[in-house]
Amino acid sequence: MREQWQLFLTAVMFYTRLPVTVKEPYSPEMLNRATKYLPLVGWIIGIFMLAVIWAFGDIAPRPLTVLLALCVSIWSTGAFHEDGFADMCDGFGGGWTKERILEIMKDSRIGTYGMLGLLLLMAAKLVSLMSLPIHTMMLAVIAAQPLSRFTAVTVIYTQQYVREDELSKSKPIAKGISTQELVVAGIFGLLPFVAVTVYLQNYGLLITLLAVLMARLYMGRLMKKWIGGYTGDCLGAVQQVAESVIYLCFCILAWKYT
Repeated sequence: MREQWQLFLTAVMFYTRLPVTVKEPYSPEMLNRATKYLPLVGWIIGIFMLAVIWAFGDIAPRPLTVLLALCVSIWSTGAFHEDGFADMCDGFGGGWTKERILEIMKDSRIGTYGMLGLLLLMAAKLVSLMSLPIHTMMLAVIAAQPLSRFTAVTVIYTQQYVREDELSKSKPIAKGISTQELVVAGIFGLLPFVAVTVYLQNYGLLITLLAVLMARLYMGRLMKKWIGGYTGDCLGAVQQVAESVIYLCFCILAWKYT
């Protein structure tokens, strides 16, 4: 149990800005084993966003409430995943060879593709969430944060890490996960979504899983075709796209049944 707790703290340390103390010395193997808790990290981010929505939902305009919740999400992760999404937009938008794509993604500067992609992504989140009733918005956040991170974990399971230089980013990433660890990640990732679906008794929400799967397959195919696998930026991009797709599905279904 103590070992698993240390692995969980390792996941929190690498994927958030939250101050934690890990007693075990860092090793790539330890980070790989901690990956199964990435969806559980999503629970924490979701709770932070939930607290903001609960605190401001009745005293502030809806757009401001959603904006503050998104700001808390970005702050608590250090924009780790958003940065990956922007880098992937720049790399795949401006590169035509594997070497050039990886070179662009490694560049710390943001380009036109990254800027526009990130702007549209954040706009999609903002509009989708602010269109939901406060109660449904809270449930959407709780479902989306773990599930989107599990979606990124599946990429680690099915594809190969393609960067040759281990120092390409200030934060290392996991480069492998076993089937057993994938199952654990799946439990943490899917449980909140299933609970929300049952609670709302809206089984039309299950279409969200299909939408997320389609987005995941498309991005996986794109990565495989152009660079032969994934990078840390790709994982962040998958998480962001999956999160946005989940919010969009909640928004569309809520609008349909209004």
